[in-house]
Formats: sequence, structure tokens, C-alpha cells
Amino acid sequence: MEQRRTAVVSGGGTGIGRAVAAELAGRGYRVAIVGRRAEVLAKAAAEIGGDVVPVTADLTVAAEVAAAGEAIAALGPVDVLVNNAGAVITPPADASLEALAEAWRRDLDTNLLSAVLLTGALADRLRRPGGRVILISSAAAQRGGAGPHSAGSYAAAKAALHGWGFGLARQFGPEGITVNILAPGYVESTEIFGSGWTPEFHADKIAATLVGRAGTPEDVAAAVAYLASPEAGYVTGQVIGVNGGAVLGR
Repeated sequence: MEQRRTAVVSGGGTGIGRAVAAELAGRGYRVAIVGRRAEVLAKAAAEIGGDVVPVTADLTVAAEVAAAGEAIAALGPVDVLVNNAGAVITPPADASLEALAEAWRRDLDTNLLSAVLLTGALADRLRRPGGRVILISSAAAQRGGAGPHSAGSYAAAKAALHGWGFGLARQFGPEGITVNILAPGYVESTEIFGSGWTPEFHADKIAATLVGRAGTPEDVAAAVAYLASPEAGYVTGQVIGVNGGAVLGR
């Protein structure tokens, strides 16, 4: 009898993470969705259906990540780990160095440290051979943010995922585990691109693509499903853009 496959998706309660969890659950995975908000995770698990397990943890706090790792260990070996948790931290209202440092630390913790800690907690539990680690970055990592007082810290944190991910690919490759990075562009129906943006902003983002439309969380989920599959076993250490051509490959 074939053993049940297990996937872990951080930030799995909303947006891209929720779509990824739904895609993998639909493909027969048991999916652990990890995040800070228990009620959001519970709602997502109920709506997705199947075997979806909510695991509540602040992924920037080492003790909470360790506890989450123990809870996930009870599900068996981890076949797929999707480090999706992240957010754009609101720039500080004042221009003091103290406020700037705090905003940058929060962006780095939320977008980089969260992935580092969860991967560290689950590293020994990844299936060998055949495990998959997928990091959700951003097109901002490739084209840069708008400056030190806006999205610069978000772009820098996401770019740091790339260098770290390349090292992971080298580390895990001999054990039969692949590591890849997805860099989505403008994706509607997410908390990052929420209701606070103007119609002009949305129009500009769509105009920047080559396909003339916004991305969807399901577009990213489909790319994750491929990278998680056995067919992607020869793909590792890559940055793959899911951006409608807004940022060309290089």
C-alpha cells in the first residue's frame, strides 16, 4: 500500500498559501498549513476539505517553530515543504534610524527568518530521496524595491531567499531533495495586493505584463504542484518567475 504523502505550507490560511494547500490536498496530500492566526487556519482547513491539518505558530519565534515541527513530525516524513509565509511591512511613518531599523528587521524576520526556522525544524524529516523544498519569493527580489523607506526591505528579504535557497540546493541535492524558488509577480486576491491599492495601481501592474492579465493564486499553486511532482526531480537550484512576463528570465 502506497504511503500517504505529506506537504507543509506556511502562510497556508490565505492567498497563495491557501491555493497551494488546496492544490496539494486535491492531489491526495495530507497538508499541514502553518500560520499565526488559528481562526484563519481553521476556516481554510474546513473550506478546503480533505486531510488538512492547521498548525498555529509564529514562524519568527524559534520556540513556536520547534513546537510546530514536533506537531508536524507526528504526520510522518515531509514530502513537500512550501515556505510561503511573508508580508510587506508598512514603512515607518517617521524617518528616524530606529524606526527604519525596526521595519527592516520585521521584514527580514517575516520573509526570510520564517523560512529559515521552519526549514531548520523540518530538515531531518524531509523525505530522502524525493523531498521537495519550495521557497515563495517575489518579482520584487529581481527588479528591486522602490527605496529604503518603502518596499526596499521586502525586496531585499525576498532576494536573500535566493542566495539561501541556492545553498540549500547544494546541501540537499546529494540526498535526493530538490530546492527551488518561485518568484510571483502581480497576483490578485492576496493580502499583499489588497483593497488599499488604487485602480490605477492595478491597471499599471497588468499593463506591465506581456499576457495582459493579473496572476491568480492558482497560477502559483500550479507551478508549486509541478515542482512538487516526481517529474521535477531534475529541477533544482532554480528561480522560476510566475509573473506574466513582467520580469524576463535572466
